[in-house]
Amino acid sequence: MERFLLRRPIARWLSGLLAGVLAVAALTGLVGLLDPHVPPLNLWVLYVLPVMLIAMKWGTWLAAVTALMSAVSFSYFFLPPGNTLAVTDLQSLVALGVFLVTAVVVGQLGARMRQKAQESARLAEEQSALRRVATLAAQPVSPSVVFEAVTQEVGQLFHADLARMEHFEEDGSVTGVAVWSRVPARLAVGRRFGLEGPSIARAVRQNLGPARIDYFAGATGEIAQEAHELGIRSSVGCPIVVAGRLWGVIAASTRSPDPFPRNTEVQLAGFTEIVATAISSAESRAQLAASRARVVAAGDEMRRRLERNLHDGLQQRLVSLALRLRLTQDTVPAELPELRADLGQATQELTEAVEELRETTRGIHPSILSTGGLGLALRALARRSAVRVDLHIDTGARYPPPVEVTAYYVVAEALTNTTKHAQASHAEVIVDQRDSTLWVCIRDDGVGGAETRRGSGLIGLHDRVEAIDGTVELTSPAGQGTLIQVSLPLQRTGDRFPAIVQPSSRGENGTGERLS
Repeated sequence: MERFLLRRPIARWLSGLLAGVLAVAALTGLVGLLDPHVPPLNLWVLYVLPVMLIAMKWGTWLAAVTALMSAVSFSYFFLPPGNTLAVTDLQSLVALGVFLVTAVVVGQLGARMRQKAQESARLAEEQSALRRVATLAAQPVSPSVVFEAVTQEVGQLFHADLARMEHFEEDGSVTGVAVWSRVPARLAVGRRFGLEGPSIARAVRQNLGPARIDYFAGATGEIAQEAHELGIRSSVGCPIVVAGRLWGVIAASTRSPDPFPRNTEVQLAGFTEIVATAISSAESRAQLAASRARVVAAGDEMRRRLERNLHDGLQQRLVSLALRLRLTQDTVPAELPELRADLGQATQELTEAVEELRETTRGIHPSILSTGGLGLALRALARRSAVRVDLHIDTGARYPPPVEVTAYYVVAEALTNTTKHAQASHAEVIVDQRDSTLWVCIRDDGVGGAETRRGSGLIGLHDRVEAIDGTVELTSPAGQGTLIQVSLPLQRTGDRFPAIVQPSSRGENGTGERLS
């Protein structure tokens, strides 16, 4: 690697020297063709052209060499007495002086132009990289995707051999969250390691600011050992600060003997700000999702408690009261028919009230869902539907309560909308487990045209499903019915639902059962 880096300036110098020789030789041939027609003193100024060319492309020193070759060539071929390499006459000295001045001036201008061009190209590349990662961070993607993209952009932008992003743990260690490398890195993503010995992570944690290490010679520690193995010479890094707290560090390393430029830390800071924003956004989304899930769970628990209280309390008391009225009616003497009729009417009204209460509590939270599972609850729901329902449940397992409750209310809301708005004669409900996802599909043959913004029921359906990290897809072209597809994860990101696997019989779940 070092030999390759040392050969690059030599190869550039030799290519410039060859270009100068060829340019002077070509121009000498041209002047030789023009010499019989144009006085030589009018042609010497043409030799400024190769000097300017070399100065713009290769710099002042090679331009000075080209200027000397130009003066010698002009003097040797076109000035008397000719065929001599000595530059002694006044004209040759003047030509040489003009060429050298041109070489210096144009060389300096060329160097500045090249520097400006390189700086502009570097800034454009940096802005493009920042724009790419900022666009990615603005999307609702996993933070790990942003980590990988930022680390790769940093490694490529700074021509590093290794770039890594690490997260500080509470015990003083760091965990790799992303790595980009031209060489096989040993400290991979997900591995936690201590901060013994010199490292960018340790320096950033101590100084709470940017850090660089220009050499690892003689250093000890896990990170320094990896640097020795990979041939890393120097590293530079910046802290990632999220909401005022030190979250992590991003570092770039090189095997080149030349350390990173002094403004590298400033450039890295732009990337760390994007990472911090992505982390803050992800944390906010996670907190919002958790809060929404808690609200939904609290609402479900409240409905469950209300249903239980009504069923076990008020409903049972009303049923008992109706029985007592019926017994009292039976004991009324025959000579009091009006009283007997009044008691019968009261008993009938009380029985109807109990049925209405039972129907109401069923809508609050069906007890059959808790006791019998999703299959039996959907079967009862389909039987009560005003439209004919084909129910297909291709799974007999019990699922976590949040999943079963969500699936039930998705179907209930969909069938309610079908009855009220779709003008449908038939609906189909499919429930199937696909790997770690419960898939629920409801379609009807109604008028279509359903939109989320038009009905609070569909909005609530989206909120309920997204509260457990699920997704909803609504397809409802006008005149072609409505299709709702819902995917409910059985394992949430960073969390696991309680395992409930209690197979029920196929007969109870009614696989492929048609209900109307």
